[in-house]
Amino acid sequence: MTTSAAVRPESSIAGAPGRWRSWRWAVLTLVVLAVIAGIGAYLTTPRPGGEMDPASTGPDGAHALVTLLRDNGVEVVVARSIDDVERAARPATLILVAQSQYLTDTTLLDQLAKAPGDFLLVEPTARTRAALIPGLRISAASTFDSNPNCALREANRAGSVRFGPSDTYTAKDGRAMTRCYDGVLVRYRDGGRTITVVGSTDFMTNEGLLEAGNAALAMNLAGDRPRLIWYAPQHIEGETSSPTSISDLIPENVTWIVWQLCLVVLLVALWKGRRVGPLVAEELPVVVRASETVEGRGRLYRSRRARDRAADALRTSTLQRLRPRLGLGAGAAAPAVVATVAQRGGADAQFVAYHLYGPPPATDNDLLQLARALDEIERQVTHS
Repeated sequence: MTTSAAVRPESSIAGAPGRWRSWRWAVLTLVVLAVIAGIGAYLTTPRPGGEMDPASTGPDGAHALVTLLRDNGVEVVVARSIDDVERAARPATLILVAQSQYLTDTTLLDQLAKAPGDFLLVEPTARTRAALIPGLRISAASTFDSNPNCALREANRAGSVRFGPSDTYTAKDGRAMTRCYDGVLVRYRDGGRTITVVGSTDFMTNEGLLEAGNAALAMNLAGDRPRLIWYAPQHIEGETSSPTSISDLIPENVTWIVWQLCLVVLLVALWKGRRVGPLVAEELPVVVRASETVEGRGRLYRSRRARDRAADALRTSTLQRLRPRLGLGAGAAAPAVVATVAQRGGADAQFVAYHLYGPPPATDNDLLQLARALDEIERQVTHS
């Protein structure tokens, strides 16, 4: 006689509204985290810019030094042109000049030389030296990581500094000057103005500040006056650099607008999404044999090597059939079941306890032996 059963599980969506509510909060949480991550990535992304650009956060920029100076009370005025330098210059100010390779007009250099205040020249070019510091002679470039070896207070406070490839300077006309770090840093007086020249730019950049006493020396030199004019042109004055790509023409605010629109579209999609309807019961249109269900579950257990689950299923089924025959309730304790089965079937109590409540089988052969033992225990109880 072939045993078959019609499997008619309800194809329903019971509890779907509750699951949707929980998933909705999970999706909203992910969206919020994505927005926060996007804002963090935007704020920490290096700002583009050239070397010694006070707004650039790249390795060659000077945003870190400018921020440190402002945090320590120094008024930093960023000048984009010689006219800006002239408007901001005062007798008690310090004018930092870097990236002088873009100063190609001698008229502008003469105009810069007449600006009031002291000078801090960072790695000046030959044209800049001729216009602003004609009394200095440049020596061969070298790599220095040494002690100051001078009486300059700013250098002694900084100690050892790693400049990288640097120029060194000496006086042409024998004028008195202070030479530090074997001539990489010099300072002298000229016409009532203090001029400081450094033959390296690297120690003042965002990346260079992290080494040795670089940050201390940069702070001491640039923060020597309460007011600092930062002039580091990024292109030849009077010329403008052309954009390198189409993205450079897009304003920064457009990026934020696009992100906001994406967030709005996502929220509207969640709000207007199709709601799950009420519970619907539906019968399967086919009849599945019970043997096929058992074989399918067995293959599933075998594919996942779930011998423990298979053993539990065999033991549970055996106990469900034995308890009514032994007059025991569903909540009977294991010792009572073992004792009753051993007495009723005449089997050894340890044998019965091991197979009904023992550990899961370690191999497929052990699982097969367990199935045979359970079948034997049930047969003995049935025919007793």
